[in-house]
Amino acid sequence: MTRTTTALLLAASLFSADAFSQASQSAPADDFKPSALNQPGQEYPQVNSQGYARFRINAPKADSVKVSLGLGGRGGTKLTKGADGFWTGTTEGPMDEGFHYYNVTVDGGKFNDPGAQNFYGSVRWESGIEIPAHDQAFYELKAVPHGNVQQILFPSKSTGTSRRAFVYTPPGYATDKSKKYPVLYLQHGWGEDETAWSNQGHANLIMDNLIAENKTKPFIIVMTYGMTNEVKWGKIREFKIDPFQTVLTDELIPYVDANFRTLANRDNRAMAGLSMGGMETKMITMNKPDTFGYYGLLSGGLYNPEDLNGKAKPKLVFLSCGSRERPDGVKKAATDLTAAGYKAVSYVSENTGHEFQTWRRSLHELAPLLFN
Repeated sequence: MTRTTTALLLAASLFSADAFSQASQSAPADDFKPSALNQPGQEYPQVNSQGYARFRINAPKADSVKVSLGLGGRGGTKLTKGADGFWTGTTEGPMDEGFHYYNVTVDGGKFNDPGAQNFYGSVRWESGIEIPAHDQAFYELKAVPHGNVQQILFPSKSTGTSRRAFVYTPPGYATDKSKKYPVLYLQHGWGEDETAWSNQGHANLIMDNLIAENKTKPFIIVMTYGMTNEVKWGKIREFKIDPFQTVLTDELIPYVDANFRTLANRDNRAMAGLSMGGMETKMITMNKPDTFGYYGLLSGGLYNPEDLNGKAKPKLVFLSCGSRERPDGVKKAATDLTAAGYKAVSYVSENTGHEFQTWRRSLHELAPLLFN
């Protein structure tokens, strides 16, 4: 088995398909309110104070309607048809806090909920729902100075196309023309694209709030498509890192350094990613240790000392996952790296699985550790 295949299988083993909370279930409280991610003026889907989700779909001629939530779903929430042609149903238990993808199956066909906004995940635009979190203040929109997220198109000779990336520049970037910044290259997971970290992850708001609280050094974040969806789910063994590695290191990084005020050296460049983006991070940082000085795997596999021996020493290795994944492995890996003389930090998001609340919290923990 190749090292690449081993890394892919390890990160895949961290997946948690269950988006439902493990808390004891009881009758849902009758205080449902529209989800924060609904289309304008739409009352459904709704969430209550306990984290239950309720759906209402207009399908008067349908014979069956079901809602599937989260990575892999859980068999779905079956809706019941009313005399008015609307189908209504509530999840069997409370959902984990944070963001979840979902879709609606009507008579065997998969559709999006017309009441909800759509987000790119599972290799398609899917409906999204937000379960309010007890710690959501760190990614809320606040009255603080804001950075800017802009789309860039950069030439790629290796693919014969222009490719897209989104670049977050911190508050003050546009006004102080003399200042240069470190850069984090931040990757999405399988089934997602370069919109994920801004739309689902609120990476820009996390950074704005941390900077306003003087908890992190300001830095640029670059988010691009990692070519992960070129391989279908279930055939991850076939994924090859070489094409994306070329795009990232030979094309995107030089473009960013030429067009943004960056500190263009290893000590001021980081790479991190969630899930399959973490696998990409591991493979590229091992192949190109002179390019990045900081590494982050968010539910995306592990490093061990043997992976890093004989290579340029990283200034930081950050490993994280949700408590519903495999936290013992993450903690042990960080302990082993520390014992071998590396600066390694582990973080476990409590009561979350393989989902964006884990990765939002992980970025919030990682950012203050970078470029110090």
